[in-house]
Amino acid sequence: MALNKQLESLTDEELIKEFQDNNTLEAYEILVKRYKDPLMNFVFRFVGDRDVCTDIVQDTMIKFYLNKDSYRSFAKFSTWIYTIAGNLAKNELKRRRRRTIFSLNNDDEEKSIQVEDKSFFAPDRAADSEIKGEIIQKALMKVKPVYREVVILRDIQGLSYEEIAEVSGLSIGTVKSRINRGRTHLQKLLEKIYRE
Repeated sequence: MALNKQLESLTDEELIKEFQDNNTLEAYEILVKRYKDPLMNFVFRFVGDRDVCTDIVQDTMIKFYLNKDSYRSFAKFSTWIYTIAGNLAKNELKRRRRRTIFSLNNDDEEKSIQVEDKSFFAPDRAADSEIKGEIIQKALMKVKPVYREVVILRDIQGLSYEEIAEVSGLSIGTVKSRINRGRTHLQKLLEKIYRE
């Protein structure tokens, strides 16, 4: 128990080093706990499917476990793990494009995103928040993936331009340009939705 408390006070980079050097499973579990929800949010916003999102995040954690030694301390751990998740999400989108589409209309139940409301719980606010979340998610899914990824990483996940450049393998100038294009497209889509 004391070891776990001690480990929880470590930074992400210190935890991955502990996992690499001593194969301390508790360090791995703490990192999984820290990143599971942020990665779920990132991947869901990117692929728009909760079940697929869960699979991708699980695959990310498996890749992290199996490839722990490929992490190098000169990079932030968050950048490394987001890169893994982002690559898996992009592969999923490529797979989807190759599949034959049998129906243009999806009659499945609507997927909704959970928006945390830290204010006093009020059913009308919760419903309003959920509706806004659904509208944003639908609009986000219409933004091209190359722009969607960087907008999610910047505006939803809060990564810096430098971190996004590392995750995406793009220059900072390209990252900024794609974020601006993605935001502009998203704004136009949302304006159109709200006018309807």
